[in-house]
Amino acid sequence: MIKNGHHAAEEQREEDSVCGTPGGSACSPEKRKRVVRLWCDGCYDMVHYGHSNQLRQAKAMGDYLIVGVHTDAEISKHKGPPVFTQEERYKMVRAIKWVDEIVEGAPYVTTLETLDKYNCDSCVHGDDITLTVDGKDTYAEVKRLDRYRECRRTQGVSTTDLVGRMLLMTKTHHSNMDNPDYQQHTDNFGKGPKGHSPWTGVSQFLQTSQKIIQFASGKEPQPGDTIIYVAGAFDLFHIGHVDFLEMVYKQAERPYVIVGLHFDQEVNRYKGKNYPIMNIHERTLSVLACRYVSEVVIGAPYAVGKDLLDHFRVDLVCHGKTEVFPDKDTSDPYAEPKKRGVFRAVDSSNNLTTDDIVQRIIANRLQFEARNQKKEAKEMAVIEAMNRKEQDQSEGAAQPAH
Repeated sequence: MIKNGHHAAEEQREEDSVCGTPGGSACSPEKRKRVVRLWCDGCYDMVHYGHSNQLRQAKAMGDYLIVGVHTDAEISKHKGPPVFTQEERYKMVRAIKWVDEIVEGAPYVTTLETLDKYNCDSCVHGDDITLTVDGKDTYAEVKRLDRYRECRRTQGVSTTDLVGRMLLMTKTHHSNMDNPDYQQHTDNFGKGPKGHSPWTGVSQFLQTSQKIIQFASGKEPQPGDTIIYVAGAFDLFHIGHVDFLEMVYKQAERPYVIVGLHFDQEVNRYKGKNYPIMNIHERTLSVLACRYVSEVVIGAPYAVGKDLLDHFRVDLVCHGKTEVFPDKDTSDPYAEPKKRGVFRAVDSSNNLTTDDIVQRIIANRLQFEARNQKKEAKEMAVIEAMNRKEQDQSEGAAQPAH
């Protein structure tokens, strides 16, 4: 296990341990570095940028990343009801650009047998803890056999927190973390009866330029690429968005897909209620993690006008089958691309919306609240046991020698 907060994902990996040249070009094939295969697993329910960041870090530790995704039955047994079906979760994980392969129906407890079956060197997990229904560490075996590596958990987001934001339904959840209603939500969703778990609690997500660079592809459009522009909120990035972007990607032989993300205030203007659930910084990372996306415009203008089309040299503008809300002046935001003949309506055959997800959560509200409180209680029990063990060790060390 990687200790003392030292995370291998943040280190620069050597290109070739045998040859001293990048890629081992000066070596014979026999001496070139072998492919390092890594394993991650999880529920990946309501896949968010925290999951994507874990997989990005894991991929940086090796060459080939396999991700195991648990079934609905396994998740219900150990944690409670998932928000998305297993088929939806499989597809979401496949769409994350750092994932090379997924294993459907992976066992909840990670064993040496699983790693060996898929020829993986190590298992990678975040520096939080995952427990079985009876409170045991799901990675105990691979940790004991030194086949476990750790990456840094993304602060400021968790599925628990996102569920809480939806249940809260207040307009200020993403702009005022000191709001009394929000604090009440953190009490309900991030605290157990005996304390506060560092893994389930809520904290503010802080965007950095470095994080955007890590998520961005960094690739410029090349001659012969078809530059496709789409715009929207892309809130709670979900399977409906993935299906749409995949269909957009298929509109050209060499697509370069640019996603324009609207600022929070703009989204709230046309969506109302408490939208967006995720703020602009969170939505940026969620969209950048998708393998069908090449670039993101942060805070794109609502109207797709002449300046935007000319600046990015857009060949095609796509929109899904969802309603197009008029601009502030009641005009059609797609008037210019329609006039140029570059607008195309794309049907992904998936009608799932962010509203639908919120309704799923609300329909299962009591179950979700019970799940989160149960999870918190198990985590606190583990923390208390760890603290007791440390205290016993320190007391033992302090005993005078006879």
